[in-house]
Amino acid sequence: MQKQERSQMLGTMPMNRLVPKIAVPIMISMLVQALYNIVDSIFVARYDPNALTAVSLVYPIQMLMIALATGLGTGINSLISRKLGEKRPQEALQAARNGIFLELCGSALFVVIGLFLSEVFMGMFTPDPVLRALGTTYLSIVCTASFGLFVSITFERMMQATGNTMLSMITQLVGAVTNIILDPILIFGLCGLPRMGIAGAAWATVIGQVLGMFLGFVLNQRKNPELRLTLQGFRIDGRIIRDILAVGLPSSVMASIGSVLNVLMNLILIAYGNAAVSVLGVYFKLQSFVFMPVFGLSNGLVPIVGYNFGARLKKRVYGAMKVALIYAMTIMAVGTAAFMLMPETLMGLFESEGASELTEIGVIALRTISINFILAAIGITLSTVFQAVGRGSYSLIMSLCRQLIVLLPAAWLLSRLGGLNAIWWSFPIAEAVSLIICLLLFRKCNREMLSPLGE
Repeated sequence: MQKQERSQMLGTMPMNRLVPKIAVPIMISMLVQALYNIVDSIFVARYDPNALTAVSLVYPIQMLMIALATGLGTGINSLISRKLGEKRPQEALQAARNGIFLELCGSALFVVIGLFLSEVFMGMFTPDPVLRALGTTYLSIVCTASFGLFVSITFERMMQATGNTMLSMITQLVGAVTNIILDPILIFGLCGLPRMGIAGAAWATVIGQVLGMFLGFVLNQRKNPELRLTLQGFRIDGRIIRDILAVGLPSSVMASIGSVLNVLMNLILIAYGNAAVSVLGVYFKLQSFVFMPVFGLSNGLVPIVGYNFGARLKKRVYGAMKVALIYAMTIMAVGTAAFMLMPETLMGLFESEGASELTEIGVIALRTISINFILAAIGITLSTVFQAVGRGSYSLIMSLCRQLIVLLPAAWLLSRLGGLNAIWWSFPIAEAVSLIICLLLFRKCNREMLSPLGE
């Protein structure tokens, strides 16, 4: 039988080969996504400092858009993987179709924002007419054409669910590289095109997303036969939608918590001056290059655990967790070493001449916060297992504790007791508390869902 299902390798390949095979392409594509966000900001800043400020003000809406799209995508990935593991290919296909429908509904919400609420949103943050006009232009374009983002993520998750992470990586890379190439051309009016400014940056973004969407569709239809889409037999299935949302909505909330955390932490840090706020921003940019590979690893873990959980292969579920934990802890250990040993060099990447205060505060912050990295590796991996087996609410509890419920009160209290340098300890404290909660939840999940599985 030449046409053996590709997804079967999720249930047969040794874990020390399968986990990197599935996860590494996702890790690479997520690193590229982090890089292109920085490059995007550089081009906008060179066009006009006001444009950079406007894009920064719009960023929370973009983060919410990405959070909803990727959260729903995680729900789609988890459900498809479980159905394939249970040998129910038709139900897996229905999950994919209903997943696309849900993603289009999510996109429609942002179309409304783009068409009717962009100017209102900008007016909430600034009275400056220039900033409001720039931000309204950018926001209206990226929201109104958000279907490219939502649907492209759907196809990426469909390919990941069957183990085709290399194709998923190609889709993301093509979209990101297209954005990077078009940015200077459309912003500055190169190659005979008109100078579009901030609108050019927005169009570069959505063109990259739409191209990724079309490429994702073509690759899925040609290379992913288990989930080849047709309209024949499609129906909106309330049960499937509920199953996707059960994992997808908690994932979306988790992905959006970071932006809420950033805003509220800034309210605490602003009392210590602009440099303290800048250090937090720099930290989040630096840590993305440590955490993004681990998040990519966790995305790759979802179909592996989901498939083998659906197939009731207990040893393979545990084996996947073990290999993923080793990789995640190794990555975080390297990140911890970098933050501990070379914080001056890392902070210097963002320091302007004479801004020694940034490095002075940042060195202490990076060394203190990085204490929690290895703890985070364990928490993120176990949280991913919760998502893969359909217990997305456990992951939500974890994320809320890590980033809001424990961290913010700890930061506020430490600011009163020990000043600025004490605030950074709120990160390790929150990570330790949330890990304890995570281990208790995993014990419950293991007893109720994993231990009863067969061999």
